[in-house]
Amino acid sequence: MARRTLILIEGTRYNGPLFVQATQRLGLHPITLSADPAWCDDLVAESIEAIHVETDNLDALIGECSRLRATYDVAGITSAQESVYATAAKLCRHFDLPGPNPTSIERCCDKLAQRQLLAQAGVPIPAFSVAANATDVQKSAAGIGLPVIVKPTVGSGSSGVRLCRNVDDLAEHTAYLLGGKHIWRSSPRMLVEEFAQGPFYVAHVMGNEVIGIGSADFGPPPHFVFREGIFPAPLTDEEHRRIVDVSLSCLPALGLGWGPTCIELRWTTRGPVVIEVNPRLGGGPELVQLAYGVDLITEHIKLVIGKEWDLRRRHSCIAAWRSLLPDRDGTLDWIDGDSRAAAIPGVVEVKLSVEPKTPIVRKGDYRDHMGHVMAVSTSHARTEAILQRAVDLISWSITPFPIVGEEQQSAAPYGFAQA
Repeated sequence: MARRTLILIEGTRYNGPLFVQATQRLGLHPITLSADPAWCDDLVAESIEAIHVETDNLDALIGECSRLRATYDVAGITSAQESVYATAAKLCRHFDLPGPNPTSIERCCDKLAQRQLLAQAGVPIPAFSVAANATDVQKSAAGIGLPVIVKPTVGSGSSGVRLCRNVDDLAEHTAYLLGGKHIWRSSPRMLVEEFAQGPFYVAHVMGNEVIGIGSADFGPPPHFVFREGIFPAPLTDEEHRRIVDVSLSCLPALGLGWGPTCIELRWTTRGPVVIEVNPRLGGGPELVQLAYGVDLITEHIKLVIGKEWDLRRRHSCIAAWRSLLPDRDGTLDWIDGDSRAAAIPGVVEVKLSVEPKTPIVRKGDYRDHMGHVMAVSTSHARTEAILQRAVDLISWSITPFPIVGEEQQSAAPYGFAQA
């Protein structure tokens, strides 16, 4: 009998292993197709099969999947990476396997198309305009009113996203985006948006059901690097109801409703406003599992292979995370305290993603993270106290890069809790 397998198109060192482990727990053999399979080097011992394929080439993927189907019983195809999720959906259609609508995924991943569809459906969103050059950006910002957010129409992880408070910020960021430093995933177009101010929330949706709502916060502006989050968010019943209603209104507007969706919102003076709809699992599915006992990755894979999922809560706790973010560029001399932090009761994970002597160059996006801490307990106050106690134990030292003509100054040790 052919071995039953799940094909995973791409992955990252963060979420790829979570998908692989969930696949194996369901009794399936994981095979990943990747343009750079190095992300799963550490999983070789777990019997994952990694195959090099140019994943931006649909025909190449169809050929490789056809070859695998001659040997394996392919139960499903999915992706752990937004940039190729629509491609995975097209493969599901081609091979008559369960999957989302690829057209809906593609439209949703285009932030301009998404904004237009949400606006047409009457979903509350920030004012916006599209721009192709510096003149367009200036005109759009003048029409909307400063401050504004300027970002590429296609992208993820906050790459290329910046708060622009004045005309100098606009000129600087536009020059950066169009000057060859930003890697475009599509034709160079920018979205200029009203800066919707207020608490930030994330609604985790599976199918047509909101599983829960978390809150998150960012590091210092002008960038939007996630710093910390808690799940579930401390909301009143009325706030929760309004966020759920707005979140669910996004699904028919965008043709979504199959599988996972992650909806980001801000609570403004006019209530919940949708910042972005991601047609995939949101970051941090571990928090949902810690708080409610629902493993969203496993349940997603069940749907992918045609099984019925189970989204019932097993318990009710409060889970939180904090990122380790550098305050300067330079060379990381040392980082420690992680083992002491991990030993604190209630801390469930301490993970470092950098090694000493690593060059630290902040990008203003997800790549700035040096690691994270997760904690869980039965109350918000206790979880936050456990998390703070843990991060207080983690410290590091970064020596600034030498400046030509000036004597290099050694950086003082920098503790995460001081961020």
